[in-house]
Amino acid sequence: MTTTALLHTAAELHALPRGRTGTGLAETGRTQPGTGPGTGTEPGTGTPGAHGARTPHPPATRAVVMTMGALHEGHATLVRAAREQVGEAGQVVVTVFVNPLQFGAGEDLDRYPRTLEADLAIAELAGADAVFAPSADEVYPGGEPQVRVAAGPMGERFEGAARPGHFDGMLTVVAKLLHLTRPDVALFGQKDAQQLALVRRMARDLNFPVGIVGVPTVREPDGLAMSSRNRFLSTGDRATALALSRALFAGRDALTGAASATPAAVRAAAQAVLDGAALSLDYLSLIDPSDFTEATDGHRGEAVLAVAARVGTTRLIDNIPLTFGEPQ
Repeated sequence: MTTTALLHTAAELHALPRGRTGTGLAETGRTQPGTGPGTGTEPGTGTPGAHGARTPHPPATRAVVMTMGALHEGHATLVRAAREQVGEAGQVVVTVFVNPLQFGAGEDLDRYPRTLEADLAIAELAGADAVFAPSADEVYPGGEPQVRVAAGPMGERFEGAARPGHFDGMLTVVAKLLHLTRPDVALFGQKDAQQLALVRRMARDLNFPVGIVGVPTVREPDGLAMSSRNRFLSTGDRATALALSRALFAGRDALTGAASATPAAVRAAAQAVLDGAALSLDYLSLIDPSDFTEATDGHRGEAVLAVAARVGTTRLIDNIPLTFGEPQ
């Protein structure tokens, strides 16, 4: 079994062949973006290609999973999904970088957990070939960049409204890490639904030659969405936090139980769970994922039921995908 390489500079990363570390696989060159085995994905979407047909291009050779460290089973699931995308001969790179640009005033940049040794062990067990853990100077030589990626109106709603500037900082570092890691495909968790939507939009709007694939949220046995911030919850706060996933499941059940259920009915079912919970609610919204606006009562098709709240001193987010007008 190949030992996962720990890299700190882009030069070290670029010296790796585009294939499984230690296999002697020579540089194979870039493939069409996002064309993992049998995926048939289009650039920037991670969705089936035209008419659902598989592309004839060779498989992707490098997949990247971007993290801020403090890895858990949710991240490990992303790494395993990345391996499925590139196959055993491909290369999976995990980035570990706590990005200062996406933390606002008073947020928990200094408090954010940094557990690189444990992260390396989790990444290796999940099948990563390399962990790229650059310093801030490596990512931002000369200090914070003067030119940044702007998230636009889509990044000013919901999480963007609660955390002004957060998505500009997120997209800027994602763009930089895509350039530094040079992947064929990048994988992101659906738990951060607005982040995923914005990364897909950036890749599409700015013609990034990379496929963006969303991976379903990983949950604890009791339903709590896995998050690096869960470690900050006291025993009592963790019990309270379960109201978030229970509210989402109640909304889903309202839709499943009535084919004609409206967005208003779904919101009401979810809100009823939250009304008695000892938390500070930021928002509970049913969102059109195409532009992250509130879904109207006549909405049909895909939607995201999303919630954000502060439990004790910890802010948590969660969501589930829904479909109106079709069986759940």
